[in-house]
Amino acid sequence: MNSLDDLDLRILAILQQDASIANQALAEQVFTSPATAMRRVRAMTDAGVIERTVAILSPEKLGASITAIVEITLDVQNAESFDAFDRVLAAEPAVTQVYRTAPSVDFTLVLTVRDMPAYHALVQRLFTAANNVRNVRARFATLRSKFSGALPLPERA
Repeated sequence: MNSLDDLDLRILAILQQDASIANQALAEQVFTSPATAMRRVRAMTDAGVIERTVAILSPEKLGASITAIVEITLDVQNAESFDAFDRVLAAEPAVTQVYRTAPSVDFTLVLTVRDMPAYHALVQRLFTAANNVRNVRARFATLRSKFSGALPLPERA
């Protein structure tokens, strides 16, 4: 897609809040026809603007009570090492977010686990010298007061 117009931005704003909305309801909310709404959503999906559609689950209702924000520094710092560690993290379901960061740490992660024994098992599995990890610093969330995957959208004139 070359550029997003006002209709695209209105569609995205609604989908970021509720991607399960029926196409008819979406069309009504953005003041267009259902065919146009569907065509725009498909075009934005094909262009990669909409990467995927997911359900946001409640960790508490699924028995996960610990969220940790973890900073990782690797021992060997080069592209191959970063890619290798990324692959290790991608394979672990408890790692819900991964960011390569700079300048002080190499990775910032968000982990969600059932309890402290599960956290310790994860640490032993992932954050070892075998995985090229030199330093780990973890913080534990005491309250989730906001959680959103929504991005700020550009303003249209």
